[in-house]
Amino acid sequence: MKISNSIEKLFKSYIPTSFTIAVILTFITIFFALVLTNSDNNSRYFFEICSYWEKGVWDSSLLVFAYQMILILVLGHILALSTPFENLIKKLTNNINSSSKAVLILSFSAILAAFFNWGLGLIFGAILARKIGEHCNKNKISFNYPLLGAAGYVGLMIWHGGISGSAPIKVSEKNHIYNLMSGISSPENLEKLPININFNETVLSTANLTTYLILIILVPLAFWIINKLIKPSNFEFGNINQNIKLNTPQNNSENLKIDSSKIMGLTFGCFIIFCFAINYGKQVLLFQITPNALNLLMLGVGIILHKNFQSFLSALKIAVGGASGILIQFPLYFGIMGIMKDSGLIILLSDFFISISTETTLPIFTFLSAGFVNIFIPSGGGQWAIQGPIIIEAALNLGVPLKKVVMALAYGDQLTNMLQPFWALPLLAITGLKAKDILPYSLIIMVLGAIIFIGSLIVF
Repeated sequence: MKISNSIEKLFKSYIPTSFTIAVILTFITIFFALVLTNSDNNSRYFFEICSYWEKGVWDSSLLVFAYQMILILVLGHILALSTPFENLIKKLTNNINSSSKAVLILSFSAILAAFFNWGLGLIFGAILARKIGEHCNKNKISFNYPLLGAAGYVGLMIWHGGISGSAPIKVSEKNHIYNLMSGISSPENLEKLPININFNETVLSTANLTTYLILIILVPLAFWIINKLIKPSNFEFGNINQNIKLNTPQNNSENLKIDSSKIMGLTFGCFIIFCFAINYGKQVLLFQITPNALNLLMLGVGIILHKNFQSFLSALKIAVGGASGILIQFPLYFGIMGIMKDSGLIILLSDFFISISTETTLPIFTFLSAGFVNIFIPSGGGQWAIQGPIIIEAALNLGVPLKKVVMALAYGDQLTNMLQPFWALPLLAITGLKAKDILPYSLIIMVLGAIIFIGSLIVF
């Protein structure tokens, strides 16, 4: 697989870490702002741009957004480490009696889990891939382990069109779009903005659910066909870390009985669910699913599934490491947005989109550009903060429904996760695979996904 080796070498040798890319993008944004928006030849303009950047870094509404996205990832990971999900993985694994059945069950399960929460889908898919591999090894079932790894990772190709998708869930929040575009759009365009865009127009729309249904049928089928065409591969599981399930620490002087009390854990978990019901019940029935609502629900469910605080906090220690990258990168993305917003660079970029687009082609260009941007900004939330205002402004001026460009961005962002290995790192650590092992198969699925997503944008 020379192509996959070349792609892995490209990412490892020539593309720096996502944090370094965020720093480089910051300087590139400063450069273009200086060149393209300093119409008065102001000698102190660089200092003004620095203030725009600092203002963006500490934008309070965006920092809330960052924390919301981090919680979505961490709480989803915590759910995947709970005993009920561990038991579910055992049941799914015990039903495997052939490699064909393995890839079908694994890819279907990963896609289904990622629709509800992308952190859950990523970790659940990774652990399930590992467990199925060990099961096949133990029972002498021929299988291709890298293909299992790709099947476990495929949920990241549908996550942004799911319930935890950054763009759809933020536009469902009251006045988010207006606040995002304030200071960017003209007063006339601001008047056109809806208070919010509910889930029944994005994630739960007929268009997206039809797209998802096609994916959850065709993607497992594609894995089944690939499995028939390739040879099995041997893998030595003894060479990788065996500790992939949650180990709850024993009670000691630092762990009081109340920490491991099921009564206390379940009581507080139920209290959180009760608060969710009375505060967000009506909104959910109206398809207004916001980040706060989703996180409160997952917090309550997470504590209930772990049954006690001790187990929940042990899972938290494991899960929080996966959020370290976006924790420090988000403020840099917000700084970039601050420069683009206050310098007028967003208007220039949206004008460029308008000049090359029509009402029909804007969603397609949004999809393609989002896929490209995701290679350098592997964060749906960060990408929405930077690219969201550009596509909204262009859509307003071309008369394109905002819900369509929001989903076009979501589709493009999630598609190239099959090429960009950033979010595959937790899966690679759990399975013991390398990026070059899964890339040949994830790239095939990416091509299939591109056809489905573009077809959806054209038809709907």
